[in-house]
Amino acid sequence: MMSSSILLFLVMSSSGLSAFVFSHKHLLSALLALEFMMLGIFGLLSIMSSKVGVEAYFVMFFLIMAACEGALGLSLLVSIVRSHGNDYFSSFGSLSC
Repeated sequence: MMSSSILLFLVMSSSGLSAFVFSHKHLLSALLALEFMMLGIFGLLSIMSSKVGVEAYFVMFFLIMAACEGALGLSLLVSIVRSHGNDYFSSFGSLSC
């Protein structure tokens, strides 16, 4: 039972990582891949901390940081869409501010 859930969360994390690496078109798809990867890592951390029997403070801290990362990503997405008009990676110039 426990090994199948660990395998599931490992597959979730690796598929989120591969989606993040191969999403070259939109910023929103990259942010969704990051959140999916964070969800898989959160599941792994919660299972591993329950197996070891440590306190859940680190898992809660990770969940707080993942929520802050999501809020920061969405605010950057909104500001980029307002300034550039879309969320394509190809429209972001490295020389423009």
